[in-house]
Amino acid sequence: MVYIEKTFPSPTCLEKEKTKANGDYKCGETLNRIKQDFKNKCYICEYKEPVTINVEHFKPHKGDKDLKFEWENLFLACSHCNNIKRDKYNHLINCTDPNENIEERIRISIKVFPMEKVKIEALDNSIQTMDTVSLLDAVYNGTTKLKKIEANNLRTKIQKDLSDFNRHLYDYFDESLEDDDRDYTLKRIIRHLKKASSFTMFKRIIVKENDFLREKFEQYFD
Repeated sequence: MVYIEKTFPSPTCLEKEKTKANGDYKCGETLNRIKQDFKNKCYICEYKEPVTINVEHFKPHKGDKDLKFEWENLFLACSHCNNIKRDKYNHLINCTDPNENIEERIRISIKVFPMEKVKIEALDNSIQTMDTVSLLDAVYNGTTKLKKIEANNLRTKIQKDLSDFNRHLYDYFDESLEDDDRDYTLKRIIRHLKKASSFTMFKRIIVKENDFLREKFEQYFD
């Protein structure tokens, strides 16, 4: 999870749909706006271009029409994450609130080997951080037999993406690399570090925890 800035004002159709008995919170431009704001990836697991998409209510609305149609409460999630979260996690860090500083409150990592689990660590003891860590552990490592299979598939995607990122890091510091190739490699590294990339938080933590990499590449965090 990384900080995502939502655009405003909210889609005009939401207030109109809220007055209807069976109003649709995916009305008008809402779905496209959410897709653009969240960089077309799940805000929880950061899977890019998921094949299953849900407009997820960050705070479970439980019949509350204000929460159901509130623009600030509509997030993009994949079905895997949405089905795990449901209404069981009520104190999550809000990744659309810059004051919540999500990228400094959680450490997340995985070894680039098959079947390794994701390690998620809380960097403070607030209820929001603990709740978010609990959700991410369920998402990345699974709960039921079915969700563990889905989580393993997700981890495989993460490991492949991180392997590509690490390869570009190694290539960048290869002294035999030609200047044009180094420029290309830098562009690939920058792309990996942007919010629009898959699994951005994993890669940013790799950079932040290495003084040499942080000096070179932290400037490219958006």
